[in-house]
Amino acid sequence: MVKLMRVLLVGGGGREHATGEALVRDGAELYVVSRHQNPGLARLAKGYGLAKETDVGKVLAYAEKFGVDMAFIGSEAPLEKGIVDVLDENGIPAVGPTKAAARLETDKAFARSFMEEYEIPGRKLFRVFDDVSEMRSWIDDFGKPVVVKPLGLTGGKGVKVVGYQLRDNEEAKAYAEELIRKDGRVLVEERTDGVEFTFQVFTDGKRVLPMPLAQDYPHAYENDEGPITGGMGSYSCSSHLLPFVLKEDYEKALETLKATVDAMRKNGTPYRGILYGQFMLSREGPVIIEYNARFGDPEAMNVLPLLKTSLLDVAEGIVDGKLGSAEFEKKATVVKYLAPKGYPTNPVKGVRVEVDEKAVAETGAKLYYASVDENLTLLGSRAIAVVGIADTLEEAEGIAQSAIGHVKGELFYRRDVGTRESVEKRIRLMGEFGREFEPNSC
Repeated sequence: MVKLMRVLLVGGGGREHATGEALVRDGAELYVVSRHQNPGLARLAKGYGLAKETDVGKVLAYAEKFGVDMAFIGSEAPLEKGIVDVLDENGIPAVGPTKAAARLETDKAFARSFMEEYEIPGRKLFRVFDDVSEMRSWIDDFGKPVVVKPLGLTGGKGVKVVGYQLRDNEEAKAYAEELIRKDGRVLVEERTDGVEFTFQVFTDGKRVLPMPLAQDYPHAYENDEGPITGGMGSYSCSSHLLPFVLKEDYEKALETLKATVDAMRKNGTPYRGILYGQFMLSREGPVIIEYNARFGDPEAMNVLPLLKTSLLDVAEGIVDGKLGSAEFEKKATVVKYLAPKGYPTNPVKGVRVEVDEKAVAETGAKLYYASVDENLTLLGSRAIAVVGIADTLEEAEGIAQSAIGHVKGELFYRRDVGTRESVEKRIRLMGEFGREFEPNSC
């Protein structure tokens, strides 16, 4: 009798629900540790431990109790705490970078300095400041619009850009000073104008396997208005490109990620796991805005349902340093997230929602649970995602939209995620930034 591979999944959000589903589909025996019991993962798992994902000692104790063969780390916070190092030291290989390698996401100053040292293509001009007067002088001398970023993990919510969240460089200086007073240091970099896209890859530290490109909708409200959130939805195209990302742009972005993995190995800090590049496609080409050391959320839900290769085989290849191939279906996807009313600034919590799972399934959409507990009570962050998958973007968006009505409660969502109008807006923006091109179909 063949022994099932026992896999511990660390995390309980929508990204992890999609990951757990893919692992079980491919024959893994799933165990989960997260701070709340995700109702979707609870059905898939043979065992479920409740603990903060950052409590590395408790996660290890559950891993040993469940007798797992391997772990898969969902989010960035436990990576920052060195969970991969601790599991590995105790004989449990894990999909995810070590604490030192995860600094690509967890320490923006390290990431920018690393890119400079190894001349990674697509890097930005930046400075890190711990002195307020130096920071103010530099911004004055620079004279062009800037971006101000906290150095640590902020869940995508601490970055402010002149012309968007900040009125001008004077406001940028005030915000940067606030961060220096609070955190001791701040990152200030040039603003790059263009349209953002997500490029995720699997890597074993040498080989790099690309996933389909996706585009996130980070603003809370329609027409890209309101505060920045963890992401209200995303879409991907059947071509695995995006309408405004040409093949040569794709190749340049992939070269940036490959160069990053090569440089990390040369740096003595091999990077294994999922590497996610957040790129800005500028007039000159793709510029790396930031690295993430795990799947995107929601972008994991765009790519994992399309993965034809076994995720379990990919995971084993990552930890063994023998990554093979990763093939994806040529389908379009649209993810729409339902979030509690008031999210992200003052979200409703403690209220139950209703989900007609049978009706959702009848629409053809996939359903992923995120920040709700086993009683479907809202916990304050993005709650439930629906995913449409089809041959065309319009069909995929229609499927996702038709599923929304079967989820009821004090929730809101962005109706425009994945619509043809919103995609065409992004194509127009590239034209306004001075780029002439013939858009790809989606």
